[in-house]
Formats: sequence, structure tokens, C-alpha cells
Amino acid sequence: MGRDRLTALTDGVVAVIITIMVLEMHPPHGTGWADLAELAPVFLSYVLSFIYVGIYWNNHHHFFHLVKTVDGAIMWANLHLLFWLSILPFTTAWMGENHFAPVPTVLYGGALMATAVAWYIMQLVIFRQQGAGSPLRQALGRDVKGKISPFLYLAGMGLAFVNTAFSDLLYLGVALMWLIPDRRVEAAVREG
Repeated sequence: MGRDRLTALTDGVVAVIITIMVLEMHPPHGTGWADLAELAPVFLSYVLSFIYVGIYWNNHHHFFHLVKTVDGAIMWANLHLLFWLSILPFTTAWMGENHFAPVPTVLYGGALMATAVAWYIMQLVIFRQQGAGSPLRQALGRDVKGKISPFLYLAGMGLAFVNTAFSDLLYLGVALMWLIPDRRVEAAVREG
């Protein structure tokens, strides 16, 4: 099977995830600036999650330019990734509506960590399918960002019980670290 159907499914699911997240932002009941300001945590959690979903979509797009064929294992690994991404609207809403309280912040970090692990599993499945000369493996190299991200999420989850601002800064830091697509992957896509 070619990659086009898999990437089309992923595009559709990502669009639905973003739509669900924005629909979770309800307008204030009042008409003043103070009423709008009360929604700041909901809006900030939405922005962070939108960035994360965008990062995964962007990187998925780049990765699959290096994948010529898709087998059943890659399809299941991709569905595993989409499952964890689809949890983000719930954890985003819960964290935002509860003003970044510790338990929702931990659960949000857990969803981010599970998504990162699912991404890593998908990479491994692609490496195995592509064999020893895997173009994706060669493009990623040591993948330091991919290996440290789950540990940063774990740290953020632990810090949520100390001060959720530390957690949120770690989650934001990981997002900023991934915001620019990996130049090695982009270079491999241009060469391929």
C-alpha cells in the first residue's frame, strides 16, 4: 500500500482533533474584558495543544515523504499515534477549565508523553520496514530531541505537584524545541 491513504487519514484525524479543541472554547457569559480574561487558561491550553498537534502533523508530513510503502505494522503504529493525539482535546479542556490544577496538568503531560512514545514506536516500525539502509533512520541520526522529550514530560508531570507553572514551562519548552522541523529530515526529503 502507498503512503497516500495513510497520510490522508492522518490529515483528516488531525483536522478533527483541532476542530474538537476549538469547540471546547466556549464564549464568556458576560460582555466585559474581565469576563474574557477568565478564559485565559482555556485559551492558553488551546494554543499549546494546537502547537503540539501542528508539530506532529508537520513532522508526520515530512517523515512520510521518506516512506515509500506502508505495511500493516506501520498502519497500526500510525493508528496508535492518532489515538494518543485524539486524547489531547480532552486533557487540554480539563487542564484549561481547571486553571492548570495539578492533576489535570499531570494528565495532560501523560497524554503528551504517550503521544511521544507512540511517535517513537512508529519510527521504530518504519526503520524495521525500511531495513538496514532506512532513509528515515539516516535522516534522524541520533534523534536527541526524540529521546529526551519523554523525560521532560515525566519531569513536568512530577513538578505539577510542586508548581504547575514549572510543568507548563517544560511542556512549552519541549514544544518550542520541536517547533522547527528537523532540518536533516527536510534535507533528506529534498534529496529523495
